[in-house]
Amino acid sequence: VGQSEVEIAGLADKTIVVLVPESGDEIQNIKSGLMEIADCFVVNKADREGADTFANNLKKMVHQGVKDISVFKTVAEKSTGIDDLCNWIINFESGNESERKTFLFAEKALKLIQQEKMKNIDKKKLRDAVREALKNDNFNIYRFADEF
Repeated sequence: VGQSEVEIAGLADKTIVVLVPESGDEIQNIKSGLMEIADCFVVNKADREGADTFANNLKKMVHQGVKDISVFKTVAEKSTGIDDLCNWIINFESGNESERKTFLFAEKALKLIQQEKMKNIDKKKLRDAVREALKNDNFNIYRFADEF
């Protein structure tokens, strides 16, 4: 999940993450980011091989989390599952929108602060300074970073 997706999720009333059954391996790698932003998951193309297993594994992952996240299976070309999804969109209220927005905007603020603090740091000069500082037997990375 990229920073732009997190920013959009912070502005949206509801965030629906749409996946296809072939996303199985990929979901393991990006799980935490998706769990942070998703209010609901949709497994589209649910008529494909492996869709049921993928949806069930996704449900298991979701239920390990702190918040309740719905998982829907759809086949958009056939309008299968669309009514249930639309009902969820119309009726869903998480009750924690402000907390979620607070979390997401705090994450964005942290990234902006990091960028601002790092913008004038020359990596070559930093590497040279570290190389020099390592010659000291009392080298301490935390003290070095604080003083740099």
